[in-house]
Amino acid sequence: MPITDKSILSRLYFVAGCMFLLALAIGVKLVGIQFIDGDKYRALSQKRTIKNFTIEPKRGNLYSDDGSLLATSVTKYDIRFDALTPSRAVFEDHIKPLSDSLSTVLGRPSSYYQNLMKEARIEKNRYLLIARDLGYTKYMQIKGFPMFNLGPYKGGFIVEQETQREYPLGGIAHRSVGYERENGPSVGLEGAFGQFLRGEEGHRLKQKIAQGQWKPITDYNEIEPKDGYDVVSTINVNIQDIAHHALLTQLEKYKAMHGTVVVMEVKTGEIKAISNLGRTSGGKYFERLNYAVGESHEPGSTFKLFSMIAALEDHAVDTSDVIDTGKGVISFYGKKVRDSKWGGYGELSVSDILVRSSNVGIVKIIDDFYGDQPEKFVNRLYNMGLNDKLGLAIKGEGVPYIPHPNDKERWSGIALQWMAYGYGVSMTPLQTLAFYNAVANDGELLKPRLIKEVRDWDKVIHKFDKEVLNPSICSSETLKKVQAMLENVVKSDYGTGHGLYSENFSMAGKTGTAQKNYADKSKLKYISSFAGYFPADEPKYSCIVVIHEPDKGVGYYGADVSGPVFKAIAQKIYINSPLIDTIDELNKEDSDLLEDYKSYYAKVKQNNSIIPNVKGMSGMDAVSILENLGLRVKIQGSNGGTVESQSLESGAKVESDKTIVLKLT
Repeated sequence: MPITDKSILSRLYFVAGCMFLLALAIGVKLVGIQFIDGDKYRALSQKRTIKNFTIEPKRGNLYSDDGSLLATSVTKYDIRFDALTPSRAVFEDHIKPLSDSLSTVLGRPSSYYQNLMKEARIEKNRYLLIARDLGYTKYMQIKGFPMFNLGPYKGGFIVEQETQREYPLGGIAHRSVGYERENGPSVGLEGAFGQFLRGEEGHRLKQKIAQGQWKPITDYNEIEPKDGYDVVSTINVNIQDIAHHALLTQLEKYKAMHGTVVVMEVKTGEIKAISNLGRTSGGKYFERLNYAVGESHEPGSTFKLFSMIAALEDHAVDTSDVIDTGKGVISFYGKKVRDSKWGGYGELSVSDILVRSSNVGIVKIIDDFYGDQPEKFVNRLYNMGLNDKLGLAIKGEGVPYIPHPNDKERWSGIALQWMAYGYGVSMTPLQTLAFYNAVANDGELLKPRLIKEVRDWDKVIHKFDKEVLNPSICSSETLKKVQAMLENVVKSDYGTGHGLYSENFSMAGKTGTAQKNYADKSKLKYISSFAGYFPADEPKYSCIVVIHEPDKGVGYYGADVSGPVFKAIAQKIYINSPLIDTIDELNKEDSDLLEDYKSYYAKVKQNNSIIPNVKGMSGMDAVSILENLGLRVKIQGSNGGTVESQSLESGAKVESDKTIVLKLT
């Protein structure tokens, strides 16, 4: 069919109509984008190219009790350069002096920085790294260099800051100082008091300039971060250092699996040192877990103190009563309780049962009196608070466990007897220490504290005072009796801790040697412990040492393994104490010194034309007075002595350039 002009014209009209409709649709869409969805798309575009970044605040400092840093935040700065921002004239005028200045601070040749920035400009690099991890002083220096001092818009200067946490003590008390993680576990003081330390986030706008690269739009923050508060802990750096190294020495000697030591101030409950060391596969030790707070285990013989308190409080026995321990073996339902001494101790006083740590003796006391009423014994322990957590601020406190006869699933025919000497019950080292501290503190049970106050510079935001959990765990009469027993554990010739005795300072405490994995004799291991306080007569510090799985070939008894750590800590603290105590004496008046000064002052005030009587004065004072009068002084005898005689008589007229001879003794 031949194509006519009419058909061609129709096709043209059709194409033109389609194009018109397409143009109309595009126009409508553009109008919609501009006036209807414009805000939406502009926001989307801006979101993809401009982003609000979070600025982490400077975390507050964590201090020891004397102001030493345990943890601090240090701000580090990265310096970058937008090579396209400076004009050609600015770049050419300042590239050389800027490179020279960078060379003096950063150490590389000036030519290195010139070539680096020139290549960046050719390659259109808008995010060139100049320096990383700078301190504040160097950052401020570089900010004032040529071209960079023109700022981000004219000089291409880009600065990014990051806050890093540093720990001046290193591995010492690392676990106790701890850390706080946003998406993960938070431990130690850092985790417990994060609400004070962490501060408030700030914000800063950045613009996307390349794939994965964001440049700050301004050199200031849209919202400034608010720094965290400072936290002052109870930790004493010197005592912490003593405790750490004493524990480490013993762990290495006995090739133990892990151990912990805690030192607490008796009257306040402040923890002065807490060290937790665990062994690596390579045989080294480091702070890996907070065993003192989190590890609940059978305490063994250190628990006998609480059994003894219960028996004395309920008048089951008195200290002078005699218990026949026989040959050191007693059986219950086919299970045997044995004393560590082969052949037993025979008859022992109640007091000596604790001093010698007789398993048979303490079990007989508890079984004889509470056998038909075990709930009375357990309730007595509950009333003391032994079954309650301490409520520590640090996360992860282990749960104490003392079974009750009403709990039929867990109570057995030998539960009471085994509890008497520390088996079938469970406590953490810090929970055990809290009750030993209560005995030292005349019965007042305190909540262990790791923090003294929260500060904002010199302003106290929150102060933490001592918190009493139980005003009296037992009667004062019982306290005096068990205090004497604990002192005799160390002082008495037959006490289990006598090897720790020192004539120079007194200690009181209880040894503990608990079996571990005793259900399978092939896996039998030991937990060695010592808990107590010092000095014994006026306790200032309480302390517990627990060491798990010492090498049985080297030793495993609590007195041998853990006791020396306790003694080393007590000894070093005691040796340092007199030096601290004598500081107060500096302000006391010395009567002899005061009289000497009055005599000297009187001589000085005399008529300066008359030779004074300086007999009996110290040589140094006499020389000073006489030379001030214009006399020449000659000394005979000891320079540090007193004046026995003077060659020119007192009362004579002073003649200039005369020589006076002083004889000193």
